[in-house]
Amino acid sequence: MARTGRKARLFSARPRCLWTCDAPTVGYANTMKPDWPRLAARLAARIPPGTLHPAVLAWVEGRSRTARGAWAVAFSGGADSLALLLLLWAHYPDRRRKLVALHFNHRLRGRAADADEVWCRRVVKALGVGFQSGRWRRAAQATGEAASRAARLAFFEREQRRRRAPSLWLGHQQDDIAESMLMRLARGSGTAGLAAPRPVAPRPGGRVHLRPLLTWSKAGITAALRAVGAVWREDATNAGDDFFRNRVRRSVMPAWRRAAAGRDALAGAALARERLEEDDKALEAWVDVIFSGGTSGADATAKAAGRSKTAPRKKVKMQWGTLDLAALAGVPVAVARRALHRWLLAQPDSGDLSRQGFDLLLAAVGRGTATRFSLGRNGFAVIRRGRLFYERKRPGRSAAGKQTRAGN
Repeated sequence: MARTGRKARLFSARPRCLWTCDAPTVGYANTMKPDWPRLAARLAARIPPGTLHPAVLAWVEGRSRTARGAWAVAFSGGADSLALLLLLWAHYPDRRRKLVALHFNHRLRGRAADADEVWCRRVVKALGVGFQSGRWRRAAQATGEAASRAARLAFFEREQRRRRAPSLWLGHQQDDIAESMLMRLARGSGTAGLAAPRPVAPRPGGRVHLRPLLTWSKAGITAALRAVGAVWREDATNAGDDFFRNRVRRSVMPAWRRAAAGRDALAGAALARERLEEDDKALEAWVDVIFSGGTSGADATAKAAGRSKTAPRKKVKMQWGTLDLAALAGVPVAVARRALHRWLLAQPDSGDLSRQGFDLLLAAVGRGTATRFSLGRNGFAVIRRGRLFYERKRPGRSAAGKQTRAGN
């Protein structure tokens, strides 16, 4: 039967519909002219500040220079980002003047993506806060979710700089924690990767990413939105299996939660993420001690274990670009791995070192024997006289001396 008239279009489940939610009847009943300020106030009553992540609340209350700056909110129009925008508007009325919603149109879903942008613009206008949208010009060349994410984050970063908004608020929740953890386990990530997404994540250039909804599940957020009569946009691509995250969400997560047999698997994953972040910070603090030149590796190990040394050892001096391997003597492999990773990031060109190549270089650092290790086209990692340093390749000359090459 052919659909006719505006009412039929509103009930349509097809993505081109301008106003939509996960239940068409709710969408039709509430989308003619939503009172977004009123909905925000009602949602804030159901999700009070005390239920948001404490690390984010502490960041806000700290009143740092970054916290006092403009706040940017990633706003796709989905349930999570809508809830976040409404809660920030309601809980922090003094910030509304410095609040800007950022929407990135990936241009991967045709008119549905354009409709998302129009819908987001109308919501933001009703709330009376700033809005900026961006469009992916290279959408036709998209090769996967990583490219889409990189383009989106690049847009956010540009707008943050332009608007002097060092903080970016993101709507990640507990389902995202569990999905990310399962995905990164498949990739062999360590504590740094498994501790993502973090509630307060410092970024280069003094920026910070904030995720206050990590204490809430997706179901809890959507239930709160439905209870107050709010509607949101649904991305049809989330129903497919083209992307790794979608496959984890649609196939792995339901089976994993059923296997938990009465346990709150999402809350458990969120707690594990908290513990992993604590461990990661402890390891990073250990590496900070080593790189500060405060103690040798053996002294740092003894201090971490609560043992005192009978005779203080000579402090290890760290020079820019050079790592004194005496600083790593006696430290656990996890600490040495982080120290080497940090050293590589500080070099002018560390190349594209594979996991196997990194492990080979780490083993060479542990031995401390003379080594000349290729880091790609432009340089070497060189170990000589107990020090690790970077050496550029000289044009026209082949590598000489003892050398190990990383596999690709």
